[in-house]
Amino acid sequence: MANHYFYVLLCADNTLYGGYTTDLQKRLETHNAGKGAKYTQPRRPVQLVYSEPFTDKSQAMSREYWFKKTLKQRAKKEAFLREKGVFL
Repeated sequence: MANHYFYVLLCADNTLYGGYTTDLQKRLETHNAGKGAKYTQPRRPVQLVYSEPFTDKSQAMSREYWFKKTLKQRAKKEAFLREKGVFL
C-alpha cells in the first residue's frame, strides 16, 4: 500500500515546487493556507500537477531530492513532467 508521496505543485508565479507527504489533500490545503513550506507561502495559490506514490518514505524523499537537486533547470523539470503526462 502506497502511503508516501512525492508531489509537484505549480505556484501562482508559475514556478514549480517539489515535496513529500503522506496525505496529498491535506498537504495541498496546508500550502494554500499559507502554512506550508516557506517557498510556497508567498506564491499562493498552488495547484497539484503531479504526484507519485511510494510504499517507503525514503524512496519518496529520494525522488524529491532528485527532482530538486538533479533537475535544477525549469526545462529539465518540465521535460520530466511531460514524460509523466503533465503538460504545463
